[in-house]
Parts: sequence; C-alpha cells; structure tokens
Amino acid sequence: MIDRRHFLATGFAAATPAILPGVAKALELDPKFVPQEVSFDPVYQTGQLIVLPRAHFLYFVTEPGRARRYGVGVGRAGLEFTGTATIDVKKEWPTWRPTNEMIEREPQTYGRFKGNDYVQPGGPGNPLGSRALYLFQNGVDTYYRIHGTTQPSSIGRSVSNGCIRMINAHVQDLYQRVPIGTVVTVL
Repeated sequence: MIDRRHFLATGFAAATPAILPGVAKALELDPKFVPQEVSFDPVYQTGQLIVLPRAHFLYFVTEPGRARRYGVGVGRAGLEFTGTATIDVKKEWPTWRPTNEMIEREPQTYGRFKGNDYVQPGGPGNPLGSRALYLFQNGVDTYYRIHGTTQPSSIGRSVSNGCIRMINAHVQDLYQRVPIGTVVTVL
C-alpha cells in the first residue's frame, strides 16, 4: 500500500531528473555545484566516493578517469570528518537527533533535545533532508552522514557540525547510484 509520504517522495523523485539543472537557478546555486560529469584522477576505483572538503565537492567515480561531481556543504573547522569509511546504512526520509556534543556545543539551537530521547521524524523539515548515507569505520557508526539539507545556501560552505550536506535532489540522485558497502574517502 502506498502512503502519502511515499506518494509525495516518489512524485518529487520522478520530477528530479528534469529539475537537476534548474535547481541551480531556483536556489541561486553556483552552477559549478550542479551535478556534472568531469575528468578525475584515475587512481581511484570505480564506485568510490571522494570528498574534497576545501573545494566543496563530492566525486562519485563512474569509470577510470571519470566521475560525477556534486557540490556539498561540509563541517566547519574542527568538526569535519576525514579519513575512509563505508556506507553501511542508507535511509530515505531519515529520522534525526543531534549528538550529545552538538547539544552541549549549541544549547540555544538544540536545547529541546536535552534530557530526553526525542528523535525528529523524517520529512521536509528534518535537517537530514530526503536521504542519508551513514558512514561507518570498521563496523562502527561514525555519526557522520552524507545527507540532504533544509539549508541549500550551505552548499559550497563549511558550516555543518561535520556532516556532508547536499541539495535534496542531488542526494536523491547519488542515493540511487551507490550501494551499501561503498567506500568513502574524505581528504
């Protein structure tokens, strides 16, 4: 049975391929952050994700020497993830709760989560957006994600609490391309 959320999500996802180039104009996104096929260092394996935080790009290697490039927002200084991980979990319209460190660091923003176990349900107002790819190291959740965002203006900036943010339409595109077990390297 199809519920309302599934109907709306699939309807939006179906429109996404036609919208991708137009997203930049609608969001006033710098065109360099719109997904595009580019040449890439052939040393990386097909299917691997490479994130270059200083450039604000994520690359999905499609074949030796070629990649699909996406614009991203990344963690602000001191909060960024670096290293290699794997995508061990993928979720559509994920739930969200800030980490205890986030609550402690920004009580004015995340105070409603202090002293309880409230988890924000998935949906258009959820900070993880429409899709999330969960990064693990050696089978342990890093609590870092590649996810959509409710703040599209953060693409091309270093402002998050460490996660890698993408425009919702772009993360939906990536989500369909990468399987569980995909290797992610953040340089």
